[in-house]
Amino acid sequence: MTETPNMRWIMRLRHWSQELRASFWFVPAAIVVGAVLVATAIIGVDANIKLRFVEDWPLLFGAGAAGSRGLLTAVASSMITVAGVVFSITIVALSLTSSQYTSRVLRNFMRDRINQMVLGVFVGIFAYCLVVLRTIRGGDEQAFVPSLAVLGGLLLAFVGIAFLIYYIHHIALSIQASSIIAAVASETIAAVDHLFPKGLGEAADKESDDNEEHSGEVRAWTAVPARVTGYIESIDGDALLALAQERETIFRMERGIGEFVIEGTPLISIGVATELAEDEIGALNAVYVVGRQRTVQQDAGFGIRQIVDIALKALSPGINDTTTAVMCVDYLAAVLVRLATRDIPALRRKEGGKTRLLARGPTFQSLLAEAFDQIRQNAEGNVAILTRQVDALEIIGGATDSGPRRESLRTQADLIIEVADRTIAPHDCAGIKAAKDRLRKLL
Repeated sequence: MTETPNMRWIMRLRHWSQELRASFWFVPAAIVVGAVLVATAIIGVDANIKLRFVEDWPLLFGAGAAGSRGLLTAVASSMITVAGVVFSITIVALSLTSSQYTSRVLRNFMRDRINQMVLGVFVGIFAYCLVVLRTIRGGDEQAFVPSLAVLGGLLLAFVGIAFLIYYIHHIALSIQASSIIAAVASETIAAVDHLFPKGLGEAADKESDDNEEHSGEVRAWTAVPARVTGYIESIDGDALLALAQERETIFRMERGIGEFVIEGTPLISIGVATELAEDEIGALNAVYVVGRQRTVQQDAGFGIRQIVDIALKALSPGINDTTTAVMCVDYLAAVLVRLATRDIPALRRKEGGKTRLLARGPTFQSLLAEAFDQIRQNAEGNVAILTRQVDALEIIGGATDSGPRRESLRTQADLIIEVADRTIAPHDCAGIKAAKDRLRKLL
């Protein structure tokens, strides 16, 4: 068994790009390198090209060596001080977000390009000023003042001021519950648009059971062990189908997107009893990218999980923030409305008319349960949450004509009514039951 061309590198590059995007160091480092290159280029222009307009505008370009050093020193010292303040504010915001909402949204906060750019701009201006300062000579030395570069340092100081003001505004908005929930929901909807209805191959009959007895024969499966421990972040489905086609057999996923796998335990099984060579095990492991935490790019369920975690935190006795939990239900409804209109591929995949893959993946029913079950279980006695959940089911039901999906919505509504009857006084249940009646008429 051979890997498809560049399969391993493509998967790794995608993983590394996501890791870099979620890091605080990459964008600031790139900005610092850019600032050093710009400073070097401007100094080169000042040193090698005689610019007439520099002499024509002495008030703008005519600072001496001492004045230029003083200006750039003031800018550099202030920028590195502000960079420290920005870093401190960011740490405080991360701590507040983790304690008030959930630590799972910290990755989204760290991926915020504005936060990365602001830190990079201040450190970049500092690096720019250091490079220019080193070239200024006066007194007994051969005098040289890079007028353009000094003016650039002054202009960059005003740019830094603008970024500081915008950063304070941005950070005040980004730690609000509405902004955090909306950002997670937007990312999840984008993942839904990307993942569905596209499948891993030609889908088989969606009403059939996805088990080995329906594959036409009972097989002796050979397990392929995982080589690393962690969460499965992504799977190259096309490569997996290509490997199954090459071997002319069927694969069965033992672990799917978002699941935790332990080194040495089965990752995938091959529908034939055989001894596997190391290169075959390596080829199948290369199809998977395993990391320390789940990501939403191929795992829409993780986006739902983040919003649910925020809702559970809001419903906890220590916080008791019903309004935030209601907002979570609203955005979960927005995600599920998008899912309700999408064709989620069946778990059995075909290639060339033959079943090649028994996959593990989400269904509409499982994602609906992920979005509603734990919130309902933690909302006993909370009229606002239970009523909003039934209203959300009504909105979702209006977006789909699928019989099985509507049945799942009815089941969720029955569970919510059961909780309401058990934990809420009868006179407070009227609104919930009215919403339930509207839902039944709709479905």
